Amino acid sequence: MKKRLNIPKDFWKDFKDRKDFDEFFSELFKEGINQMLKAEMTDHLGYEKHSKEGDNSGNSRNGDYPKTLKTNLGEVTINVPRDRNGEFDPKVVPKHESRLSDEIAQVIIGLYSRGMSTTDIQEQIEQIYGVQVDSSSVSNITNALIDSIKEWQSRPLEKVYFVVWMDGISIKIRHNGKIVNKTIYLVIGLTQEGLKQVLGMWVAPTESASFWMSVLTDLKARGVEDILIASTDNLTGFTDAIKSVFPLAVTQLCVVHQVRNSLRYVVWKEKKEFTADMKKIYHAVTIEAAEQALINFEKKWSIKYAYAVKSWKNNWENLTQFFDYPLEIRKIVYTTNMMESLNRGIRKYIKTKSIFPHDQAALKAVFLAIGNIEKKWTMPIQNWGMILHQFLIKFEDRCRI
Repeated sequence: MKKRLNIPKDFWKDFKDRKDFDEFFSELFKEGINQMLKAEMTDHLGYEKHSKEGDNSGNSRNGDYPKTLKTNLGEVTINVPRDRNGEFDPKVVPKHESRLSDEIAQVIIGLYSRGMSTTDIQEQIEQIYGVQVDSSSVSNITNALIDSIKEWQSRPLEKVYFVVWMDGISIKIRHNGKIVNKTIYLVIGLTQEGLKQVLGMWVAPTESASFWMSVLTDLKARGVEDILIASTDNLTGFTDAIKSVFPLAVTQLCVVHQVRNSLRYVVWKEKKEFTADMKKIYHAVTIEAAEQALINFEKKWSIKYAYAVKSWKNNWENLTQFFDYPLEIRKIVYTTNMMESLNRGIRKYIKTKSIFPHDQAALKAVFLAIGNIEKKWTMPIQNWGMILHQFLIKFEDRCRI
């Protein structure tokens, strides 16, 4: 029979700090592994403890011995059962090993980092540990992640980022009894080593220039002194907000956002041709060629789609900053594709959660998704050596290598 952990619903109120929580979860982890080992012994012998089926079976239980495991929770001492014939070889904790088997370790780590629902986590714990935990306990256990989020959100940052991408991901969250769309805003920074870092996340009901100013002020308070290039959408006032906090930053509006916004006004049958004409602008080799492409674009479409054409002209300076740089730098700054790739990755991890009960639940899920995504960001972006050289030439006085 599977054992049910006797965990009171308000157990988390007894935690004074993160250490208390870690000690509690370590005990939960330890008991779960012990239950798994006992189940393995039962399977090995073929009969339950104290069962008459074991009489004259030729082998029996022979107590246990302590063994210290190295885990993500630190060192945990468990009790490994013995049989009289010395034939028991547990799969969960192999002999002569001080770690859990890779398969079990990956499942345990994945409980909180794969966007599982509470029900999924319950099933995983029961399947792996042979113990049952109620849904409120699972939720309360994961609430301790909030401390980790706060620590991560306030960690010191580097003094200079070569490129910073800023955008957000929309998520459905229950608020005052209603389901509303809220945006979790994200910032990715490109370091002098060519590595990407998620610098932080912030949740807000609406996007505004004043909101982004508070984000940028937060980055500065955490040690960022300079941003060479900021790639953003074309929110009104965004460029001014960046300049007010990082006055030397070059602001490049995302061309992909501009294209999408322009296409909103175009009838379906003309979208292909309209898109091709826009591409001639931002795929031009020089700024002069781009200006000529814009002139042709205006002549052709200004009568039908005056607002779309006007948007290109009004944002021209900030849409074309990338022409000042070599091709390799252009590719990484004229769109927020880096950010959209992150957003796709986050959605992959949280796809089982269509609606979050509150802001904290959404932040926990996104935080864990970011952690999984960043594990893959171990190498510099492609052609970083060449790109770095070009940055050093262009921003010689501001690069701190």
